[in-house]
Amino acid sequence: MTAKSPDKPFDFNLDAVRSDVELTPFVVQFSGTRWTLEHMQSLNVWTILDSADKGDVSAMLGVFEAALGHAVFAVFRTKPLKSFQLQALFRAYQQHCGFAPGESPASTSS
Repeated sequence: MTAKSPDKPFDFNLDAVRSDVELTPFVVQFSGTRWTLEHMQSLNVWTILDSADKGDVSAMLGVFEAALGHAVFAVFRTKPLKSFQLQALFRAYQQHCGFAPGESPASTSS
């Protein structure tokens, strides 16, 4: 292994990477409340990947929990929600965030 020169101490500065899209939050009206979800591309990927290991539904719930925050997600889950509503919400959220239908937010093939 060769030592890095002082003028180039690393090969890639991940701290300098910025999103190429505007990370606008997604606002949803549901059960008389406005819910603000962070843009999918601004979420902590480790949280999402941990949920993805448990299947598609767990991955989707993990995305919502990460987007809303743990405390707000806990309140969100107290509201009755139909399966077709959850699916429509996820599709609309994906579209807002620039993902094609069915594309995983953790996808590396974009």
